[in-house]
Amino acid sequence: MKKVFILSLLLLFIVSGCALTEEAVKEIGIEEAKAITVDFINNNLMQPGSEVSIKEAVDEGSLYKMVINMPNGQEEINSYLTKDGKKFFPQVMDIEEIKEVAVEEENTPAAQPATADVPKAEKASVELFIMSQCPYGTQIEKGILPVLETLGDQIDFKLKFCDYAMHGKTELDEQLNQYCIQQNEPDKLLAYLTCFLGEGKGEDCLSKVSINASKLNSCVAATDKEFKVTELYNDKSSWKSGQFPQFNVDQADNQKYGITGSPGLVINGAKISSGRDSASLLKTICAGFDNSPEQCGTELSSAAPSPGFGFGTTGSDTDAGCGS
Repeated sequence: MKKVFILSLLLLFIVSGCALTEEAVKEIGIEEAKAITVDFINNNLMQPGSEVSIKEAVDEGSLYKMVINMPNGQEEINSYLTKDGKKFFPQVMDIEEIKEVAVEEENTPAAQPATADVPKAEKASVELFIMSQCPYGTQIEKGILPVLETLGDQIDFKLKFCDYAMHGKTELDEQLNQYCIQQNEPDKLLAYLTCFLGEGKGEDCLSKVSINASKLNSCVAATDKEFKVTELYNDKSSWKSGQFPQFNVDQADNQKYGITGSPGLVINGAKISSGRDSASLLKTICAGFDNSPEQCGTELSSAAPSPGFGFGTTGSDTDAGCGS
């Protein structure tokens, strides 16, 4: 919550500053604001070959609100630009929502420090909660893949999902697929994720990994019906804070462990913080054994994977995430 508080103060300062110095600031027109926004997003925030467009621009006093059409049928998102065209905000923060999250976090277990306080077990249990399109969820997935390959059946691993989605219908559909692959053909999950995390092309990866289409479609339909995924998506009155559709496949475990955003790592029933590089994740998970297996001595990369899709690395680790 400290980061959210600081960001909120920063946004308030910037917006207030714009209002206080309005006479000295040269405002741009709304059409120029649209052009600046779409150019900035496409050239700096999107992967090559993917572009957004502006569906609508609205004057909201100190800021221009931009309704962004995302590529590949993803949900529209709202972004904001100051009227001088110099400050871009991917989102604004709802004060009431943040207050609710603060109260919720006070009543849920806090993440424990990595390694030192990881509960011990004869066979470590690892649960990773993500949103399938969250760049920080995909980041930790790329970091944990070599760990899962190294430890194999020495651990019990489950990929799980946050109980709401921030990246539209595409995210819900992908999570249904991943859930059902894990249910029907668990031996193919890592191969599928390795393919998917490269470029985010789920349909291509289903074919490349030879996922049984009949079993997958049957499972997806049954899971969708059981947890009302599409029904809740179509009922916007049910969306979290009026913005994010529910995805309740792992809702009970989200509540049990206090998962409020992507990613969330749980080892032996405790929510744990860890670096997202493979070496850190191996060390953290191996701290959960009564007697560590020899595979825990394997040397893995200490380079933090880059957020998003693709197997590049970034110079520093991060604890950023999607959601609270």
